[in-house]
Amino acid sequence: MTQTIASDQLQQPSLRVHAHDNVRVALRDLPEGMEIDDNGHRLRLSEAVQHKHKFTLHAMQPDELIVMYGVTVGRVVQPIAAGAAITTSNVEHSTANAKPQGHREHWDAPDVSAFTGQTFDGYHRPDGRVGTANHWLVIPLVFCENRNIEVLRQCVEDAIGDDPYRDYKHMARRMLHGETQAAPAPKPDASPFPNVDGVRFLTHTLGCGGTDDDAQALCQLLAGYICHPNVAGATVLSLGCQKAQIEMLKSAVAKRDPDGLRPVHYFEQQATDTEPELIRQSLGSIFEGLKAANTVERRPAPLSELTIGVECGGSDGFSGLSANPLVGAVIDRLAALGGSGILSEFPELCGVEHELLARCRDEDTVSRFQQLMEAYQRHAASVGAHFSMNPSPGNIRDGLITDAMKSAGAAKKGGDSPIVDVLDYTEPQVRKGLNLLCSPGNDVESTTALVGSGANLVMFTTGLGTPTGNPIAPVLKLSSNSELARRMHDVIDFDAGPIIRGEAEIAELADELLHLCIDTASGRYRTKAMRLSQLDFIPWKRGVSL
Repeated sequence: MTQTIASDQLQQPSLRVHAHDNVRVALRDLPEGMEIDDNGHRLRLSEAVQHKHKFTLHAMQPDELIVMYGVTVGRVVQPIAAGAAITTSNVEHSTANAKPQGHREHWDAPDVSAFTGQTFDGYHRPDGRVGTANHWLVIPLVFCENRNIEVLRQCVEDAIGDDPYRDYKHMARRMLHGETQAAPAPKPDASPFPNVDGVRFLTHTLGCGGTDDDAQALCQLLAGYICHPNVAGATVLSLGCQKAQIEMLKSAVAKRDPDGLRPVHYFEQQATDTEPELIRQSLGSIFEGLKAANTVERRPAPLSELTIGVECGGSDGFSGLSANPLVGAVIDRLAALGGSGILSEFPELCGVEHELLARCRDEDTVSRFQQLMEAYQRHAASVGAHFSMNPSPGNIRDGLITDAMKSAGAAKKGGDSPIVDVLDYTEPQVRKGLNLLCSPGNDVESTTALVGSGANLVMFTTGLGTPTGNPIAPVLKLSSNSELARRMHDVIDFDAGPIIRGEAEIAELADELLHLCIDTASGRYRTKAMRLSQLDFIPWKRGVSL
């Protein structure tokens, strides 16, 4: 499925991604009347075409299929002239048959000899897994405890001098007194817990008022975070009367940690005399947990202990040509080294199911993917929705006209390696290699799910720019184009734009990006999302409010 795009192709004004495509991608703004060479055939543009958008190679009539990346990505609904742009007015979402089209027996693994024997410096947990960070977690079982979580956050940050918004607060105080010149905030004292990357305080809107299944899913997700290799332990606050009960969470934790190796402390407000007493007990739990977490130091670990979740958000017409296949190439390298990747966002795999099914390692994996995808589509239909609604206005404005077109580019984040397992939402990753995870296309909900299933690092691609991060796992941001990397330099960690300009090959940048992943996993590089304290956490609410 991975396409290799030569640099001499990308130096042209437009690109045909696959030999079977009947559209080309404008790599820059193209004027009306410009002549395009399509493999020896001269084509004159019948209208101006914006960069990132696609134009037809011949005149097309209603019901003809639009093919890009070698797969069906749309159906013509209005006549389109040769050399005209495809739009939401003349094309609608359409996909090819999603049934398996044969099983792929062979995979051309990339050369990873340059990484053989390399390690990253991680936190080794008693269960044998290795974290890329070391956090203590403070979480509510129900939204009623969000205010107490916020009280704890402010108290702990003030006590240990770890306020992520210190500079902004300093800025506000100066502005209040009429001082317009920026000045740095005083530097905080050294952390009393140098081996701990921080205390993470999660809040959410679930735990009660929904279905029993939503309460169970929340507990499974929270258990995934509590038992995550990047987490040393957790403090849990419960109100007492909510649907998501402490015993439900304890049961979910026990499934992931049957030997009880992860310290978890539970506090119930309705069983505590006063709120101050609840806060006092919770603070004691957090500080004791920090002391224990601080005794763990980074030590070398093989790259096979890395599990990288892949995500995209604010995608554009270049995402499927640069950042996404670049991420896929890194996942292929990691898989060849014995590590793991997780590809999620099922609505953004719609239209390429047959290619993914051909990569599944056995019939059970094939069946699981089909069942979860079909169940998701039925659920969407039951509330009057469809995967075709997935592209956002920003996606469409920047050239992603249909969901199938978006999917064909988004799936490239999964590279070309065999698919070893398919996970439902909140299920933990247990098999090494590439896993598929059922999650929504919502950026934060999907990133939250990736980490909950075990990703200890995330690569996140964007063409329009998004600041999404995660509380416990580093999130590396990749831009599909260099203009974005320059404009949002405080958000973007890696620029895939040289691929579009023909200045670098995907293979070359994939090695560079994997090195950045290793540095990030080792704590030598701090992601932009973490520097901005972009600690996003949103559980997926699959049911209804009652």
